[in-house]
This record gives sequence, C-alpha cells and structure tokens, in this order.
Amino acid sequence: MTVIVRDMRAGVRADTEGFVRVRQRALPFMVYSPEALAHDAAHMHPDARYRPLVAEEDGEIIGTAQVHLAHDSREPGQGNVNVYVHPERTRRGAGSLLVRAAEEHLAAVGATRLLSWVLDEPDNRVFAQRHGYRASRSAHFLRLDLANGVLPPLQDPPPGVELRTGADFADDPRPLFELDAETVADEPSDIDTEFTDYEAWLEETWRHPLFDPALTTVAVADGRPAAFTLARTDGAAAYATAMTGTARAFRGRGLAKLVKNHSLHRARAAGYTQAFTGNDAGNDAMIAVNTWFGYEICATEVRYVRELG
Repeated sequence: MTVIVRDMRAGVRADTEGFVRVRQRALPFMVYSPEALAHDAAHMHPDARYRPLVAEEDGEIIGTAQVHLAHDSREPGQGNVNVYVHPERTRRGAGSLLVRAAEEHLAAVGATRLLSWVLDEPDNRVFAQRHGYRASRSAHFLRLDLANGVLPPLQDPPPGVELRTGADFADDPRPLFELDAETVADEPSDIDTEFTDYEAWLEETWRHPLFDPALTTVAVADGRPAAFTLARTDGAAAYATAMTGTARAFRGRGLAKLVKNHSLHRARAAGYTQAFTGNDAGNDAMIAVNTWFGYEICATEVRYVRELG
C-alpha cells in the first residue's frame, strides 16, 4: 500500500468530503463542511498562497493539511502548517509526507517561520519535535452540551445598549469588520494579526458558507457595535462561536456575556445540540466567560514553531 500526497481538488466532491471526514475524526471540536472547504480554496486571499493537501492511500483520503501564509500578520514570512491524519490510519507515513510537501510549498513562497497546531498528546508532540518544531503557546477547545445543559437566564441589555443580529448589518457590514479588526488585534497569539482588507474579510468571514448571520449577535451602543459574537453553524447540530469580542471603550460591562448568552439561547431554539469554541490558554477573561456558560475544555492544542533557513 502506497501513500501519496496531492492537492485537494476543491471542485471534486469526493475530495472535499474526504477532507472533512478526516478532520471530523481527528479534530471533532470544530465545524466543517465540504462547501466551506471549497469556498476557502476559491476565496482565500491570494497573498495567503493557500494550498490544501491530502494524503491518499489506495484511493482513500487518510490525511489532510491546510497550508498558507499568514497574509494578515504584521510580520511577513509567517507560514501555517496544520496536519491531521485519520486516527485509524496513522503510522503509514502520511503525516511526514504532508509536512514535507507543506514545508516545501511555504519555503518556495517566502515563509521564514512555520507554525503548526498539534494536539496535546504524546505521539503528536513527539512527531512535531522529530520534524524540528519547538513547543510554544497552547490553546483549548471547549464544548457545551446545548441539548441538555442549563444556560444562564436571558438578561435585558443595559440602558443605552441595543441587541441586534448579524443579519441587521446585511446592507453594510463594515461596522462589524471594524469591531472584528479591533478585537482580533488584542487576542493573545504567536502571530500579530491586523485586519486591513475589508474585501478579504467579506469573502473569508461574511460570505463564508458556515457564517450564520441570524445567530451572530451584536450589542450596539452610542450608534456603533460595541460587542459581538460571530456564529458559525453546520446547518444540522453543531454551532460554534468563531469570535467573541468587545470594543476597548466598552469592556468591563458584561457585554460579551450578554451577546453570547442571547446567541446560545437562539441556537438551542433553532435545534443545535452542541456548541464549540476555542480560547488561547492565556486568555483567562474569555475562559472565565465560557466557564460561566458551562463550557468544558475537551482538548488542548500546542502551537509548534520551526524557523527556516
């Protein structure tokens, strides 16, 4: 049996479904769909030099890699290598082949530093170290049982604050882009992220197939978005908050809890049974908010870094 690595064909349903199948088994704490993968491949910013890869054995996709430059980083040359292999198809060489192909691609397009999320399990950490990566910061996946959990009661917004949904910004989502840009800049990370390209944000966030404007919730104060939680859903059972943040001028008022609670209540009413989110391990404030809702840590990833050259 021979393992080969090739590009994922975004227009071939068998490829996108195979990619999703591997990711759901290896990393079942995120929301996926074949349509989302095809959208990413078609609409990722050209400066990202995005290249999704698959490892195939006898016609079956057993491994995946999402490979791209962090085009929205303040520091050029940051490359992302996120490799996952089906847990029942490990030790066939698929992971090493994917890493090699990913590194060759990123080096060719100017990457000088590679970053890879690795599940915090002994075999995975040894694999990363064996390929020359060193451990950096960590992050948690959190899960909430929406079907059976007890959510905090809904609260009215404080005076001067109005709750809206993402759908209310359909004619002009730029205010949400500006709030997203402000909050993401303050997130703890190995990469300093700066959103400056509105059109890219529209393609990668606002028009993304998983984005759910009806469940996205926004607190508006002084005529502008002050806090928001951005929802993604698979249209079936899984709901995820891709970002929850508050503008600097409005922090400390409980607005993040307010918007997230309203979004979670509506998600449960819409039939979603599992809620997922993720937090940097050093983001104590947001971890406390999610713990208040009943989220529990279900897995941890460690960012591994390799300097090239």
